[in-house]
Amino acid sequence: MDQQILIVSVLGLVAFGALAFVFLQPTEKDKANKRVSSLNTAKAVKRGGGNTEAQSKERRKKLAESLAALDDKTKNLKKKRRLTMEQTLDQAGLPIKPKHYYMASVIAALFFGFIGLISGQKLWITGLLFLIGGLGFPRWVINFMRTRRQKKFVHEFSNAIDVIVRGVKSGLPVNECLKIIAREAPRPVCDEFHMLTEGIRVGLSMEQALERMYERMPLQEVNFFGIVLMIQQKTGGNLAEALGNLSTVLRSRKLMEGKIKALSAEAKASAYIIGSLPFLVMGSVQLSSPDYLDPLFSTRMGNFILIGAGIWMLTGILVMKKMTKIKV
Repeated sequence: MDQQILIVSVLGLVAFGALAFVFLQPTEKDKANKRVSSLNTAKAVKRGGGNTEAQSKERRKKLAESLAALDDKTKNLKKKRRLTMEQTLDQAGLPIKPKHYYMASVIAALFFGFIGLISGQKLWITGLLFLIGGLGFPRWVINFMRTRRQKKFVHEFSNAIDVIVRGVKSGLPVNECLKIIAREAPRPVCDEFHMLTEGIRVGLSMEQALERMYERMPLQEVNFFGIVLMIQQKTGGNLAEALGNLSTVLRSRKLMEGKIKALSAEAKASAYIIGSLPFLVMGSVQLSSPDYLDPLFSTRMGNFILIGAGIWMLTGILVMKKMTKIKV
């Protein structure tokens, strides 16, 4: 009896499973619907991928156009190498007008000429001193001050970029970060960023203000900074990451420049020694035998020899300076 009940139960379960399989199995219509929905999903994904690819191509195109435009502007600025006196004084950080510079040049020329007269020099030597005082010495002072100001700017510029990176990451707008640098950064960085923010405040676009900043401070670092901001403004992207990479690159350039200076120190010392040897020998001979070198100063042939020797010495010094100067 128990065996019959067990057999009937097993047969009932088998029959129930067969009925469930028959009724729950999807029909051909359901299969077709699933197939159509899967195809539609695949097409939608493909369309989305196509849109993403098209957007990526469009962004790359805009980026290439922006880079080409910025490169053309940089080349145009570099072609204008002939600076006016006002631009030169502005780059040197001197708050004076060109007329004040010319007045100082006249005073320097009179001072050098007066030194030649009271020291009893010949007329051509006095005229040469007059020209050096009026044309050479003021220019040298301006170029020295401009180079020193640019070195100070480069030394602090990477720290200013880090301020912008931290400000952008914390949610501040770029203009507010620029104002913070203009208030708190050391000179001359604060001066340049103050002019940048003032230009934006009076109605200049960011691109125009950065172009004027590059004219006042014609450095590759400033050019890189302007390119990053312009690309981010036109094509979008992570500004904090781009400026962070720029700061890293600028610091690497500074380290490389320091290594180059250390490696070229021996060559520069040798150039200084070789360049000073003729003057040292001439001074020692003049002290030991004063009459030995008199023909160089008292005769026409001796004067020509001195002039030729000076030209060759100047040429050699300039060549050695060019050889020991390596641009990063």
